[in-house]
Amino acid sequence: MLYQFFNWLNQHFDIPGLGLFQFLTFRIAMAILLSLVIATVYGKRIILFLQKKQIGESVRELGLQGEQQKKGTPTMGGIIILLSILIPTLLFANLDKVYIRLMILCTVWLGLIGFIDDLFKIRARKKALLNGGIYKKKDSDGLAGISKIIGQIGLGIIIGATLYFSNAVTVEREVIGSARKVNILQQGERFAKDTTIIIRVMDGIERKFVKVKTPITTIPFVKNHEFNYSKLISWIGAGAEKYTWIIYILIVTIIITAVSNGANLTDGLDGLAAGVSAIIGAALLLFIYVSGNYKFADYLNIMYIPNLGELTIFVGAFVGACIGFLWYNAYPAQVFMGDTGSLALGGIIASLAIIVRKEWLIPIFCGVFLVENLSVMIQVGYFKYTKKKYGEGRRVFLMSPLHHHYQKKGFHESKIAVRFWIVTVLLVVLSVMSLKIR
Repeated sequence: MLYQFFNWLNQHFDIPGLGLFQFLTFRIAMAILLSLVIATVYGKRIILFLQKKQIGESVRELGLQGEQQKKGTPTMGGIIILLSILIPTLLFANLDKVYIRLMILCTVWLGLIGFIDDLFKIRARKKALLNGGIYKKKDSDGLAGISKIIGQIGLGIIIGATLYFSNAVTVEREVIGSARKVNILQQGERFAKDTTIIIRVMDGIERKFVKVKTPITTIPFVKNHEFNYSKLISWIGAGAEKYTWIIYILIVTIIITAVSNGANLTDGLDGLAAGVSAIIGAALLLFIYVSGNYKFADYLNIMYIPNLGELTIFVGAFVGACIGFLWYNAYPAQVFMGDTGSLALGGIIASLAIIVRKEWLIPIFCGVFLVENLSVMIQVGYFKYTKKKYGEGRRVFLMSPLHHHYQKKGFHESKIAVRFWIVTVLLVVLSVMSLKIR
């Protein structure tokens, strides 16, 4: 909103300083600063409000160190994260861009699902307290698991369909020499609506580019690093590539659902999910900035994605929101994000990776989310298998998700959280190296 307003003022009036809002780096910095201010200054007021309304965390007896100290700590603090992301984005980003609109939708959509889930849990807790303080496991179930999955699938379908069909979502291909435009197209690709030849002078050489609609992504650490999703269906026969959209939307939906649930499982220790998400967000900010700038994209020999640069405003606010939330969520936590925050964080990270066409890097830079997911799947699967085979369920880990395993081994939760942050930094650096190592 502010971007459009100051842009209008700059066009009609000669007021010094208004030109700053034309610079992407300035608006990124403003988004980060404002998100930090909202999370730290106004976050305290939200925490006090949650305390006043007795919106506290219920703790089941799991035999974990310090679990009773967490009882009554305000939850639903994800509202702080959501507001810290949305307000700077609405103020400083160009809302006409399709990627900005998609990420606003993603944030609100998953935040709302998590909010309803947390609300159900709180209502169940209050009901249990009215019944003599008896708190049963079933009272903490919140929103039914299938309902959350349906919501995540719905979002995945919307994002996948928009990215595949929208004419505003394109990449640029270079026209080499005297080659005709038609020779540029690969399997399953088409020219963007009203496409024209774009001429740029780079290093003193005139080069020609054209915008293309294409279902391609990036394979990390591979020389010919582009992968066309049409190849997954082309084996069926001639003309099969026109159904690539089915495969593409299915993959997008699976990724968003998996990463969202992975972030939700990771949110079990003070500062763990917020810290990991902030580090991943910083990596995505770099990926989006270089992919949305044709000079950097050409230098790094990666695909240039038009209109992507504006998304750095959103990612800057995302990183600032996560860091600001850590002010109150670091050990000992004064507030928990709840599903309101954790589901949204995972969905945002997955959607950003898909938009910048780096979804094949998710298992690397989201490695912590991945192992948390796998630890639960392995634990449950092995328990059921051994119970069926031996009549008694056995466990691989002392407890799952993985961070609880280390708690059971006697590690302090702040040490576990910081070490998971360090692992994430290493994974993020490895992911960034993929820009040059092929």
